[in-house]
Amino acid sequence: MTHREAISLIDNAWLRNLTAYPPSTGPGNLPQAPQPGPTRWADLGCGSGTFTLALAHFLPKDSAIEAIDLHPDIKRQTTSNGVHIHPREADFVTGHLHLQHLDGILMANALHFVRDKPALLQTLHSALRPGGIFLLVEYDSDTPVPLWVPYPLSFTAAPRLFSPPRWTPIQKGNTRPSTFGRGQLYSALTHASL
Repeated sequence: MTHREAISLIDNAWLRNLTAYPPSTGPGNLPQAPQPGPTRWADLGCGSGTFTLALAHFLPKDSAIEAIDLHPDIKRQTTSNGVHIHPREADFVTGHLHLQHLDGILMANALHFVRDKPALLQTLHSALRPGGIFLLVEYDSDTPVPLWVPYPLSFTAAPRLFSPPRWTPIQKGNTRPSTFGRGQLYSALTHASL
């Protein structure tokens, strides 16, 4: 997938849903507009960094993305719009990542490698600040493909994992045909409940 195609896939979910559930609250837990300024993200299962760089396209200057993978194939860099990317070699399923107070987590084509999704999502929820964003890209299928998509998560099944009270209702973004001819990819977005 090209950089532009990755941006296009997450763009609609980002623009349509970013303000649907403001990430911070004011007095009395009333919603308040997001504060401008740098944000902190983790991209779990970053691989070559295709979606890391697509996410960076939308973030404010001086934001940081920790790009985590067993074998990250992206270099430490600062993008042209001033987002800092820090690769880290780690297993996001079994490793102790010590992530906390994140503004967002991106998992693009990675959650389908996780057998015990509820346990991982509980851990990741605690790494997000209240209102933090969880941006998901997955194959829209429930049929396993050994080695490539062992534990698929269709969008139809996603609301059972990302449900209140822990998460806001998950919203589907854009879709596109898979490069590998195995159906559609979808993007989706939810927030850690306030």
